[in-house]
Formats: sequence, C-alpha cells, structure tokens
Amino acid sequence: MRIDHVSVVVGDVAGALAFYEGVLGLAVDHGRPDLGYPGAWLDVGGQQIHLLQVANVDPVGGRPAHGGRDRHVALRVHDLDGLKQRLEAAAVPYTPSRSGRAALFCRDPDGNAIELIAE
Repeated sequence: MRIDHVSVVVGDVAGALAFYEGVLGLAVDHGRPDLGYPGAWLDVGGQQIHLLQVANVDPVGGRPAHGGRDRHVALRVHDLDGLKQRLEAAAVPYTPSRSGRAALFCRDPDGNAIELIAE
C-alpha cells in the first residue's frame, strides 16, 4: 500500500537531528513514546524516518563515494537549489545523481546515504 516508515541507525541522535532537522528541514514528531533507547521520529510527507541510536553503527569509511551505489533513503524535495545551499553552508558534501535527473546524494553524520530528488 505505502511505506509507513524507514529506520536509520545512528550513533548520536542529537548529531543526527542537527542534520535531518537542521539541514534537511524535517520536523520532529514529539509523539514518540519512551522505547527504552534514544531515538527520534521525523515526519516526511505522511511517512516517517525513525532514528535509532545504537552503539554499533555501520562504519563510515569504506563506503562508496557516491551514495547511489549504497543503500539509501530517497526523499522528494520542493527546492533542490535551496537545499544545496544549506548543505554547502553546513559543509555537507554531495554528488549529483548519475541518472540525469535533478537529484543529488549526500550522507548523514553516520554515513547513511540520502538521495534528494527535485519535485
């Protein structure tokens, strides 16, 4: 029917929120119950990204330079140029999509790949 949520493993929720909320502009859903471990729920157009803090995150090194060759979450965005400016201001590197469409790939502080596709 549709994707309800995607879980993303992070080593530090506060650092991840600085990226997902501060740079990407996603809103935190404060209805997340106490699940016994640190995390956050983020609203994404009727679905969610769940940030799960764990001690054994995937290594950041050794990943493909281009996030399109790695597992990733793809998000539609209204203003790709504005988002590029926010990524640059936050010193977050990105690469253009190799598909030819208006899209780019970046990584969160834990190395998780994010694809941002122009609407």
